[in-house]
Amino acid sequence: MTPMDPENVKAELDAGEEILRTATLARLAYDGIDGTPRVIPIGFLWTGQAVVVATHPSAPKFAALQARPRVALTIDTPAAQSLLLRGDAAIEVVDGVVPEYLEASRKSMEGERLAAFEQSVRETYDVMARISITPDWARYFDFSAGRLPDFLRKLTAKD
Repeated sequence: MTPMDPENVKAELDAGEEILRTATLARLAYDGIDGTPRVIPIGFLWTGQAVVVATHPSAPKFAALQARPRVALTIDTPAAQSLLLRGDAAIEVVDGVVPEYLEASRKSMEGERLAAFEQSVRETYDVMARISITPDWARYFDFSAGRLPDFLRKLTAKD
């Protein structure tokens, strides 16, 4: 794989910044501990540098990501926009709840529902794994605005 120039990564991330800020769900692709591919929906928070997700150390993805940290993420919107990311997952086990986990939940909940969720999370997790993915490859597509994958742009181009 040819690495993507960091300036190009930044340009793609900047183009997809609204998705990173507002979307509540990403699809995380990784290889399971048995080597077979997985794709899971997962809440996330963009820190401005990395996508942060969280889990418990007993979750299957914890061991899988320790063994094979290379991942991909897709974040979509109903408005035909997609942000595709690749990077390595860095894992840190923390006491209590990963702060970004709670912050991410604030994108989709508020009021009493958010308070009940936070209380439940604090009662459930004595430790969590903070999984940080710094993109080293990114592509932003806006199909409704004509920002298409290269192959599709070429296919649909009129001579």
